[in-house]
Amino acid sequence: MEWLEENKIPIGKWAAGVVDWMIDNLDWFFDNLALGLEWVIEAILLVLQYPPPLVVMAIMAGLIWWWRRSIGLVAFVVLAFLFILNQGYWEETTETLTLVVTACLVCMGVGVPVGIWAAHKPRAYAVLRPMLDLMQTLPTFVYLIPAIVFFGIGMVPGLIATAIFVVPAPIRLTHLGISSTPKALIEAAEAFGATPRQVLFKVELPYAMPQIMVGLTQTIMLSLSMVVIAALVGADGLGVPVVRALNTVNTALGFESGFVIVVLAIVLDRVFRREDAR
Repeated sequence: MEWLEENKIPIGKWAAGVVDWMIDNLDWFFDNLALGLEWVIEAILLVLQYPPPLVVMAIMAGLIWWWRRSIGLVAFVVLAFLFILNQGYWEETTETLTLVVTACLVCMGVGVPVGIWAAHKPRAYAVLRPMLDLMQTLPTFVYLIPAIVFFGIGMVPGLIATAIFVVPAPIRLTHLGISSTPKALIEAAEAFGATPRQVLFKVELPYAMPQIMVGLTQTIMLSLSMVVIAALVGADGLGVPVVRALNTVNTALGFESGFVIVVLAIVLDRVFRREDAR
């Protein structure tokens, strides 16, 4: 088998060549993208960290009541955030929420339009599907290497690595929701003179909305699962104490920060779960 090893396909060299080309020719794009994402991150952090924690909790409770109309859910969320505040992880929690919210904005902003386009172009989705498989199965640590090269250390490379790993979920679920719209509904709308835009916004998107909301929930959960990995490239948040606990073999710190991540994940899941999703 030596001949096979000697004629190795240079996948690594090809990937490095693509990265080098992007550095040489798209440096301006990555700089502007980093500036824009930093502005969004700083704006969200300002909203979450500038007011006192109890004020932020009260605002969140009001928004959750408006969204879900469940006093039990509101009480649970308030108790969960009081527990996080009691453990001393409020600042880290707001930083993780910032990463999750920004990742959701990026992933849903890209995933929903691409999913709609793919649903209307079956041949294009057949080409896109292997790429989505690769994005979800490639070890997430691999994404950190080009993220550091393009964006340095901080929240932005952690966000980019998170977005690359997460964005296939909203694309797939949006595609599923749009493509599963009954043809009878589309034909009825077209028979009444609906334009393709009207069919999309008044028939396909309302029918696909439960699947899109599932995509949003998956985006949130997958983004939250990346907080520890993002901490390895300098992203702030709850992943930092987890990494610190691992490096120092600090069992107490590891369980505290890990349990806070679990509590935050449960809160986000309960808030955005759609019981009526198909």
